[in-house]
Amino acid sequence: MLNNISQAVGRKKKRLGDLLVDAGVLTERQLSEALIKQKEKQQKLGMTLIDMGITTEEQIANALHRQMNLDLVTLSEITIPEEIIALVDESVLRKYTLIPFAFGKNNPGILRVAMSDPLDIIAIDDISIVTNYQIEPVVTTHKDIAATIDRYYGNVEAMKVAERYTRERQEQYASREKEENAQNDEVNNAPIVQLVTKIIEQAVRQRASDIHIEALSKQVRIRYRVDGVLKEAMRYEAELLSAIIARIKIIGGMDISEKRKPQDGRITHIVDRKEYDIRVSVLPTVFGEKVVMRLTSKEGLTKDKKELGFSDEELKRFERILENPHGMILVTGPTGSGKSTTLYTALSELNVEGVNIVTVEDPVEANINGVNQVQVNPKAELTFAAALRSILRQDPDIIMIGEIRDSETAEIAVKASITGHLVVSTLHTNSAASTITRLVDMGVESYLIADSTVGVIAQRLVRKLCPKCKTKRSTTTLERDLLGVPREKEQYIYEANPEGCNHCNNTGFYGRIGVYEIMPVSQELKEAISKKAGAEEIKQIALREGMHTLRMSATKYVLDGTTNIEEMKKISFE
Repeated sequence: MLNNISQAVGRKKKRLGDLLVDAGVLTERQLSEALIKQKEKQQKLGMTLIDMGITTEEQIANALHRQMNLDLVTLSEITIPEEIIALVDESVLRKYTLIPFAFGKNNPGILRVAMSDPLDIIAIDDISIVTNYQIEPVVTTHKDIAATIDRYYGNVEAMKVAERYTRERQEQYASREKEENAQNDEVNNAPIVQLVTKIIEQAVRQRASDIHIEALSKQVRIRYRVDGVLKEAMRYEAELLSAIIARIKIIGGMDISEKRKPQDGRITHIVDRKEYDIRVSVLPTVFGEKVVMRLTSKEGLTKDKKELGFSDEELKRFERILENPHGMILVTGPTGSGKSTTLYTALSELNVEGVNIVTVEDPVEANINGVNQVQVNPKAELTFAAALRSILRQDPDIIMIGEIRDSETAEIAVKASITGHLVVSTLHTNSAASTITRLVDMGVESYLIADSTVGVIAQRLVRKLCPKCKTKRSTTTLERDLLGVPREKEQYIYEANPEGCNHCNNTGFYGRIGVYEIMPVSQELKEAISKKAGAEEIKQIALREGMHTLRMSATKYVLDGTTNIEEMKKISFE
């Protein structure tokens, strides 16, 4: 163990770049380019290599683990004892990007410290002096350390900031009457700026999709929506509300003096070197304004199509639909079912130099390089329909419509797809078959729908069971009927652990996966649509042609242990 430490110290002479070259992670030429860039940016070499896209945090950690013969750990799977947490102040941990997590296996005088850069001898010396322990460095990634520091110190630090702000406010009130420009003082007040930043950063690190800041009678409640479920993160005194809202309005480009009307804004925030686009909605409620912030990262929306959760058969069907040079592709499902992610993924797939892609969205959720994106603006009379008419004069090859909301938009979309354009859009319907009947209800002629539609994808999201703590159990007769399994067969399924674990933040679930119903429009389906067939008849033809319904796709996930039976019931109402 001590040998590990002396090795680490001895290797200091060998720099990170040389270690990564020896490990085959990068070439000498890439190292030279990165060193030039590092001097310009004045940051650590590891960060520079990641920013340049040459390597990843995981590759660097693995290389250090192999080359320096140091242990590699995943902190999310470890519970750190309270006495270790109390040893070092959070500011020191963040300064050096490290965290002590255990005492030596055979020697309690040694402190094991997870580091993203075990070559940082200054950091090792400082932690040794602060803790009065001998340090054994262990390798992990920067983001794993940041998330762990957040897990153990996040709320404490946020509470300190909130208390500091409250104390300052009380001192201000004691010294003088509240002035008219108190609002401006609040906005410029450093603790509040830090508090709002902390709320956003913690949300990102907990994988939240939305942040809810709610005014209660005597408190402010902060909740995060993680994997589709709201969970309370913290509470503050009610007097903090106006300052938090004012800060959010300023950075979101809203009017801070307007408190009676709903407002919308937008914030761009960088957390752990990833850019997040945050849509903000402010709504006046009885006890004050409520804020909901929706977090999206460009990387999160433009995934590789293999990451969406398609089975091999579904992936082939999806690719076959995208190969159509013109026609209309519709993605359907309720709000928050991942439609935008599927649309953006399809666009990224089609986004090559030889095509002109134009989108009309409300709002634009993520900026994609090489795609012309138009934001709907009803005040300027730029509605979906008006924008679409103009787009058709812009020589487009592919048109993406954020949502078909009315008959006029539906009509133009259908006609555009017939005249040689590929149109992709979303609709709020429950199944692939009912999407066709919804277009008929909107007043579009059935023969035009049959002629234009090339594929419909209905989708939902289900929560995935935590792979570290899910529990196995036998099914009941009723559940076997529900899953379409013979009654006499012994069938095991998995359940969420009610206690949870560190990995899933004690929820029993970790992440979500898409459940799909993909219906390519075949010749037989076109004929049925032309004859104004109902949703049930369309569904039966699609099933004969190999379509899997949402229920069938979700059942597969229950049987293979990806999700549980409750999640399956939530998304399929058949």
